[in-house]
Parts: sequence; C-alpha cells; structure tokens
Amino acid sequence: MDPQAYNTALGIAGAVATLGLSAVGSGLGSGLAASSAIGAWKRCYAQGKPAPFLLLSFVGAPLTQTLYGMLLMFVMIGQANIGAPGLPLLVLGCFAGVAIGVSAWFQGRAGAAAADAQGETGQGLTNYLAALGIIETVAIFTMVFSLLAVLAVGKAAGVAAAPAP
Repeated sequence: MDPQAYNTALGIAGAVATLGLSAVGSGLGSGLAASSAIGAWKRCYAQGKPAPFLLLSFVGAPLTQTLYGMLLMFVMIGQANIGAPGLPLLVLGCFAGVAIGVSAWFQGRAGAAAADAQGETGQGLTNYLAALGIIETVAIFTMVFSLLAVLAVGKAAGVAAAPAP
C-alpha cells in the first residue's frame, strides 16, 4: 500500500471509530433506559394505571450521540480524503468516539432512573429531561471541539477544509 493510501486509510479508520464508539454508547444507554421503562410500564399495568408513553423520551435520548458521531465521521472522512494526516485523525476519532459514547451510556443510566421515577410518580418530567440535557451537553461539546481539532489537523498539514462527502 502506498504511503498516501495508508494515510487516508488511517484517517478513515479514525472516522469510523468515532461513529462506532458513539453508537456503542447509544446502544448501551438506550438498552438501559428501555429496560427501566419496560419495568415501569409493567408496574403501571399491574396497578391498573395507564402506562405513560412519554417514557420513550428517556429511552431515545441516548440515540442522538450516534448522530454526533456520524457528523464528525463525515468531516473526518472529507479531511482524510484531501490529505490530512491519518494518525492524528485516528487518535482523535478514538478519543472523541469514547467520550461521545460514554456520554450516551451514562445518559441512558440517568434515563433509566428517570423512567422509573416518572412511571412511579407521574411527576418531575422537566427535571428529568433537564438532567439528561446536561449529560447531552458533554457529547455536543465533544463533537464541536473535535470538529475544530479535525480542521486544525488539516490546517497544520496545509490541507484546506473540505465539505463532508
């Protein structure tokens, strides 16, 4: 493999790692929140109460982190394809993916507690969503600062910013 193709492949591997690690966190987080929501619905049915559909908001909250990983991946692929150094993109992609994924995982853990509490009491929805939003902010900050870092890697290598593919 010629050095330029190897460099591009490393950058694309970093981009895919960003998406993959973000998605792993989303899967773990949504799975945790879904388990709790199902338990809350079961308790509602057992008590003859209506099962609150809004518990799905807690289940779905960690899914946005996969979108953040995807957006970052597209920009990273664009930079890799125009010659940005591959190794920094690989490292950046791994760290960004882990940070975004862990945010999703813990958002799911908090969503599980929120689903349980909302199902039990029927109260506190805005407080629970605010707490999930704060956890979401970690992923948003990670995405934005990683995008800036990706563009800085390209600029340091003398590569102009490229649009996402």
